[in-house]
Amino acid sequence: MKVFIAGVMQAERRDNQIESQDYRLRITSALKSAYPDVEITDPWALNPNSVNYDSERARHTFLTMTKKASEVDLLIAYLPRVSMGTAMEMWEAYQAGAYIISVTPHVHHWAIRFTSNEVLPDLDSLIEGIGNGRFHHIAARKQVDAHSEGH
Repeated sequence: MKVFIAGVMQAERRDNQIESQDYRLRITSALKSAYPDVEITDPWALNPNSVNYDSERARHTFLTMTKKASEVDLLIAYLPRVSMGTAMEMWEAYQAGAYIISVTPHVHHWAIRFTSNEVLPDLDSLIEGIGNGRFHHIAARKQVDAHSEGH
């Protein structure tokens, strides 16, 4: 199963700093524990110094990472605050037919509501769901799709 971890990085900040990315570590740890063969795309892990990129490298990274969101089975969007970049990643994943789980209090926000398959209230709910097998249907869907393509 291929998973993209999307979520708030800069949010509404007016400086070039990044919000805490600890949520990515928790999500990654839970996924690897539940799905040992999971393939994770995490833009922050791939680009931890991105705030220091020049404009050309930053643009390339932004567009490349956004496109990678369309190449997964599952996109997890962590949105304690709205994020334009995450919205774009969600759109790419939605257009490609990925399963999208949003973790957010913004349950009435249309961009979240209409691209997400599930909306969870907080990170603990997501971590618990990963740990108790609540999302195994996503991995199973991938296996069924792969089996159908072989016939």
